[in-house]
Amino acid sequence: MVVKDKELPHLRRCVELAAEALEAGDEPFGSVLVGADGTVLGEDHNRVASGDRTRHPEFELARWAAAHLTPGERAAATVYTSGEHCPMCAAAHAWVGLGRIVYVASSEQLTAWLGELGVPAAPVRPLPVQDVTPGVTVDGPVPELTEQVRELHVTFHRGRR
Repeated sequence: MVVKDKELPHLRRCVELAAEALEAGDEPFGSVLVGADGTVLGEDHNRVASGDRTRHPEFELARWAAAHLTPGERAAATVYTSGEHCPMCAAAHAWVGLGRIVYVASSEQLTAWLGELGVPAAPVRPLPVQDVTPGVTVDGPVPELTEQVRELHVTFHRGRR
């Protein structure tokens, strides 16, 4: 894992966005798209409570990037996210040609946490990003922030009982 100290503010923002999703009654995921020069190009949080289970922040940012950035700008960009991309988001990321992914918590960690909470398995198998998009550079998890993300998921799922 090669996460630099200067990247931690972007990852902290992802955790803040995940908390915003939780406050809105949604699953706690948040993502930030950053250009090669460090400029924040976009950010979003989960919006699946609307009934559209494809409203993941990583997917929304991939759509935005496809519409607003050149292929070179997309390739040089980094997506920071509170949780490792699901297979749908990883595929969108790769098809759009986005660059590096940096996540706080891995799919493996999330699956373990949800199992401990008795949450039923998702309809799509959680896979590491590299299994879906072998050409994308991926860094994570980020231990400094992982516990915060876990607590958000615990709060969300305990509140659903």
